[in-house]
Amino acid sequence: MTANSEINRYHVRAGEDHSGTRLDSFLAQAVSGLSRSRLKKLITDGHVTCGENPVKDPAFKVKSSQEFHIIVPEPEEATPRPQDIPLHVVYEDDQLIVINKPPGLVVHPAPGNPDRTLVNALLAHCGDSLSGIGGVKRPGIVHRLDKDTSGLMVAAKTDIAHAALAKQFANHSMERAYLAVVRGVPNPSQGEISSNIGRNPKNRKKMAVLPRGGKSAITRYRLIRTLGKSDPPVASLVECRLATGRTHQIRVHMTNLGHPLVGDQLYGRAWRPAGVSGDAAAAIAAFKRQALHATMIGFKHPTSTKNLKFEQKIPLDMNELIFYLDNI
Repeated sequence: MTANSEINRYHVRAGEDHSGTRLDSFLAQAVSGLSRSRLKKLITDGHVTCGENPVKDPAFKVKSSQEFHIIVPEPEEATPRPQDIPLHVVYEDDQLIVINKPPGLVVHPAPGNPDRTLVNALLAHCGDSLSGIGGVKRPGIVHRLDKDTSGLMVAAKTDIAHAALAKQFANHSMERAYLAVVRGVPNPSQGEISSNIGRNPKNRKKMAVLPRGGKSAITRYRLIRTLGKSDPPVASLVECRLATGRTHQIRVHMTNLGHPLVGDQLYGRAWRPAGVSGDAAAAIAAFKRQALHATMIGFKHPTSTKNLKFEQKIPLDMNELIFYLDNI
């Protein structure tokens, strides 16, 4: 197998040992920098030729000595527009970027948030270093954080990085840890919550633990420390690690356990510990987001295969909340 490439153009020749191999599989082995899914789309779109004839079937069986030409179109400009929004960049190279997302920043444009999102910010920050995900010049969002959850996220800058990171996310080898401030004290102090999560049949904006249907969700939690001087303590700082990545998973699981996250406007009602007044009561009432922070993320680099791990401390607003709860 030989391969020669110029900018956006590849020439590949099959060897004897590739005879009978699917075209998309063969090209994925021969061409670095393009994922199999991207190559499959290039094939079906007519951008792969054998001789002068387009080969539009990804399952086409390769024969020895056949030569294939691949022309990769310039990436289309992303529909969301780049916007200069400050980002806390923790790590960046030519394949990926790790950011510490602040609370209040939506990840993807949506009808309620058409712009001023993380995607808009990444488009502006990364610029021409985005080589195109699926033919579109955009960052590859592998996993999401809720608007009001802070902490670490990784995004891909290339098609091959997106495919590799998405695979790690899907097979649960991407390591993620969160810190949450919850009401009361979980008992036992550590454990595993396993259930199916799906849309709440009574409120489509919420997720819920379902007796049937939904998707399997596993959260492992452990008590870091209790908060407050009262007996029993009013709240706790808990670490949660995800074995799956369902929408609102930690928020739903901790609520179902009887310990909703402090400040959660969707899953927890207004809350003020008994006998609390003054500055402490005001601080708790003013905390209007779920007290949840993605404190650690670990994964294998998509091209170097080096194990990477990043950590970020709790942000200021959660630290102030913990301070007041600790002194009740």
